[in-house]
Amino acid sequence: MATALVNGRVLGDAGFLEGHAVLVEGGRIATVAAAGDPRVRDADAVDLEGGWLLPGFIDAQVNGGGGVLLNNTPTVEGVRAIARAHRRFGTTGLLPTLISDRVGTMREAIAAVREAIARGVPGVLGIHLEGPYLAPARKGTHDASVFRVPDADEVALATSLGNGVTVLTLAPERVPADTIRDLVARGVIVCAGHTAADYAATRAGLDAGVRGFTHLYNAMTPIAGREPGVVGAALEDQGSWCGIIVDGVHVHPASLRVALAAKPRGKLFLVTDAMPMVGAGSPSFELYGETITAVDGVVRNAAGALAGSALDMATAVRNCVRLLGLPLEEAARMAATYPARFLRIDGERGRIAPGLAADLVLLDAALQVRATWIGGDMERHAA
Repeated sequence: MATALVNGRVLGDAGFLEGHAVLVEGGRIATVAAAGDPRVRDADAVDLEGGWLLPGFIDAQVNGGGGVLLNNTPTVEGVRAIARAHRRFGTTGLLPTLISDRVGTMREAIAAVREAIARGVPGVLGIHLEGPYLAPARKGTHDASVFRVPDADEVALATSLGNGVTVLTLAPERVPADTIRDLVARGVIVCAGHTAADYAATRAGLDAGVRGFTHLYNAMTPIAGREPGVVGAALEDQGSWCGIIVDGVHVHPASLRVALAAKPRGKLFLVTDAMPMVGAGSPSFELYGETITAVDGVVRNAAGALAGSALDMATAVRNCVRLLGLPLEEAARMAATYPARFLRIDGERGRIAPGLAADLVLLDAALQVRATWIGGDMERHAA
């Protein structure tokens, strides 16, 4: 029997709809109809209590959550724990992200994500390989001792997931253009990140098929008057996508507003770059044998470099509204619609529209997550 989500403000393509209900059937959105529609009256009703019903958030960069780091626990249960932790914060689809590591760990992580998708672990859409084909000069918290240039065997490994989305972050000046073209031809979404490239090398990467930029402004050459750098190339290019971390720490709000003004609408999307403390009781975790700790919400390694974030997607949405002054509907699209387009899954997710997966999030008046749906399955969350 169909379920009708009633008494909420529903985010449609043209804005929020009042007096409408979302009918869910067979794990998909059957229709968005007026509250008085007979199909709504005949369905099992779920009262949204006047909340904001949004498409479920999609996070393309999630290193960990629930006390688990993918690098340390590259298993199906590790992937499941990460996805479960982030669901509480409105994320109904994510890419578990592997920080630069050795070939064996890469193989284990890809296999774990492949199996998690095959088993139907809720919310797992694919994998993000952040490295290890990066620039030592912009390594951040990554272990430069494992950096390398991918050979044919590693290209085959990086493209071997088979049943989900693969994003690969690399430094375009470190990887031959022909290798980038090969990765793209095999279906990988290639992003530039942790890169010391100049403007020309970045443009060459874009021409070879680089689709986006990983955590814009961070771990890349900045824009300057005589050398636009990676940031300048990213802001100038109209076709590429940029993930941004809106936590008030990684990027100054003014710089984020510059990016919003420079890029076409829809080309900036939210990521968390989350670490294991999200959804966990402990502020610390181990990475490469070193203890990383969040202090006042800022995650740094012993050398003082930012080491991912303690951000969740619901907080990122609130920050877009409160720090950047964006309307909630645009913040929600940056968390759902735009990442779905970036990942090329917008025919399945990212909007509240007939035929799409019933992946949804309900926010209350304070923009706190009150419920989520993945494939129509509802889970309530305490305020």
